[in-house]
Amino acid sequence: MGLFEIATKKKYRFPYKGLISVEDLWDLNVLALDRIYKALNKTLKDMGEESLLKTKSTEEKDVENMVEIVKHIVSVKEQEKIDRLAKKENDAKKQRIMSIIADKEDKALTELSTEELRQMLDELG
Repeated sequence: MGLFEIATKKKYRFPYKGLISVEDLWDLNVLALDRIYKALNKTLKDMGEESLLKTKSTEEKDVENMVEIVKHIVSVKEQEKIDRLAKKENDAKKQRIMSIIADKEDKALTELSTEELRQMLDELG
């Protein structure tokens, strides 16, 4: 069973200004998600009492799952930010190239003779 399937089935709630759902995590910025991550890690450390038994409680496993969910959402958000910046740079580069092409086309037109320009004008209607 996938992590998000487990989270929705078990109705995980995350500590942020009260309690919020998994879906609400996507609306938060990375700094808020980091605060949740730190709170969950603190809870996990508090649960990590030394024991002779190596089995984890259900509650401890749930908190570990919650930590992994927050980490996943942060990584997705960071990748989306990188993708947005790359798209912005590509769009700016495309605009610059189109501007240079327009300049070159204008220069090519200015080098045509008057007669060639009149013929082009007549062809355009």
